Amino acid sequence: MKLTVTEFLSLDGVSQGPGSPEEDTSDGFTQGGWFVDHMDEAFIRQASEWLDQADALLLGRRTYDAFARDWPQITDPGDPFTLLMNSLPKYVASHTLTAGTWDPTTILSGDVPAQVAALKQQPGRELQIHGSARLTQSLLAAGLIDEFRLVVAPIILGYGRRLFPDGGAPAGLSLTSNQTTPRGLAIQVYEWAGRPGYATYTGVADVPK
Repeated sequence: MKLTVTEFLSLDGVSQGPGSPEEDTSDGFTQGGWFVDHMDEAFIRQASEWLDQADALLLGRRTYDAFARDWPQITDPGDPFTLLMNSLPKYVASHTLTAGTWDPTTILSGDVPAQVAALKQQPGRELQIHGSARLTQSLLAAGLIDEFRLVVAPIILGYGRRLFPDGGAPAGLSLTSNQTTPRGLAIQVYEWAGRPGYATYTGVADVPK
């Protein structure tokens, strides 16, 4: 299976609490719900198309707890996400959780990167990470992420947990898709491209034609 990451970001890289003020208040974060005002039909259509490619979800403990609390309560038959979010197999990376409350759930503990690598070898389309910034950082460092789907909102928060923090793993990426929605969301898709390249700029002759 292909391992993909779908993440909502502010312009300054914050990924914490996009969906509601109560979603994630850890470390005193008080700006939750910053993403919602920028959602539109074009974004919903793209996000639904991505979710349709999933054969399983991979989540960190914090994201799992929030999703397990909220998604079963959404019963709107017109919601394009509810059926899949509630029915797909869920894998949760946690050293403290012993059982899931949102079926079907499997707990991954111990050497999580090795277990994720084994999951990727199973037949299927996509194993999708949603949110779960800390888990994403560890799997990026292990070279296991195949694709990033970043949805950047036109807002600067000033503080909050970032997807790519200082001291995180360096990575080279290749932009494969870029679009904007009517409400200003920038949707950028990147493939893993190995380690970053470095060079010294000496003039325009250095720039590929």
